[in-house]
Amino acid sequence: MKLPERYIYPAVFTYEQGQEIAVVFPDLDAATSGENDEDALFSARELLGCVMFGREEDGEAIPVPTPLAQVACEENERVVLVDVYMPSVRMAQVNRSVNRTVTLPAWLNAAAQERNINFSQVLQDGLKQRLGV
Repeated sequence: MKLPERYIYPAVFTYEQGQEIAVVFPDLDAATSGENDEDALFSARELLGCVMFGREEDGEAIPVPTPLAQVACEENERVVLVDVYMPSVRMAQVNRSVNRTVTLPAWLNAAAQERNINFSQVLQDGLKQRLGV
């Protein structure tokens, strides 16, 4: 199954005097906030990417977005369409770090620590060399 390149969902931005802008995705039961419009939109886009990636990974149903005109809002709220480009979100997850446990002879461990060698970097370099990447 080919996954969509982009998701677009309505978000409700709520403005309260002296508070951050609250952002709610009614279709996704997810919320975030931001200090100003730009920050709120950035946070909303980041949240949308995380939520949708999680749903994809877990095999959960992807809800159909409510049409913009059908999203109810109060006087201090604005409905905004928020989009996220999923290939970049998915690629960021592929590049996340994972912990691995390795076994070394005690003398080799001591010698490396004595020289302040970064074990993770040496392992990464060695694997890249071995894999030819």
